[in-house]
Amino acid sequence: MIIDRLYHNVKEKGHVCLGLDTDINYIPQWFLNKFESIEDAIFEFNRRIIDETLGAVACYKVQIAYYEAYGLKGLLAYKKTLEYIKSVGALSIADIKRGDIAKTAEMYAKAHFEGDFESDFITLSPYMGLDSVEPYLPYFEEKEKGAFVLVRTSNKGAEDVEYIETNDGDKVFNKVGEKIHTLGKKYIGDCGYSSIGGVVGCTHVDEAIQIRTNLNSMFFLIPGYGAQGGKAEDVALYLKNGNGGVVNSSRGILLAYKKFENGELKFDECAKIEAERMRDDILKYVK
Repeated sequence: MIIDRLYHNVKEKGHVCLGLDTDINYIPQWFLNKFESIEDAIFEFNRRIIDETLGAVACYKVQIAYYEAYGLKGLLAYKKTLEYIKSVGALSIADIKRGDIAKTAEMYAKAHFEGDFESDFITLSPYMGLDSVEPYLPYFEEKEKGAFVLVRTSNKGAEDVEYIETNDGDKVFNKVGEKIHTLGKKYIGDCGYSSIGGVVGCTHVDEAIQIRTNLNSMFFLIPGYGAQGGKAEDVALYLKNGNGGVVNSSRGILLAYKKFENGELKFDECAKIEAERMRDDILKYVK
């Protein structure tokens, strides 16, 4: 199961999931000036960051919207980034948040688990129902793929839908989590976690212990650390015996070079320093 590889990476390298949400405006001008095409500039920026951070991150999350925004050249950079992550033996999460059903979902699965845009994990939205997840199941069982399904997100607007009370006094996100947790039990690896994980933000800590207890075989992709207000001690509540989740950081690592005004360090070196700082910050509370 693919989840065993991710579990092992967390054990060996820590909990950082580096988000390659690469806006052209994040690339230093001196580096951008080296390239004639957006495709090459974005990919080479990503490649250098990947090379420097390999030892400090568990996986890389590539948010497709940042690449779609630049049209075909952007998608070529997306393709090359995913291929490079695979070539260096790392794991990728394609952050695509698909949520459609039937044949459309089958085509999304083919698009992002095969061919030009192949990744190890994808993100999915289950709020149309479980039939928006089911078309991906053959890939989890037969193709060493996995997914992180939205359960309780880190944004303020999560309260608009995810926190609606059900007839029995529970919250919608708890019901969704329970259904995804049950669905995932067929795809549990040797590590005790399922290849169907959940996106659970760390910005609402009051439910953390309940969520971790109820969804005990669900591996978490945890947004909300850093700029959104989540702290390392909050993250630790969503882990179990030091594992069971990865914590995303995008701009905090990609733009770390802006903290160094003297310019002596290159952007990729700064990304490594920030990834290691974040890793050690979380490990301090986990251990």
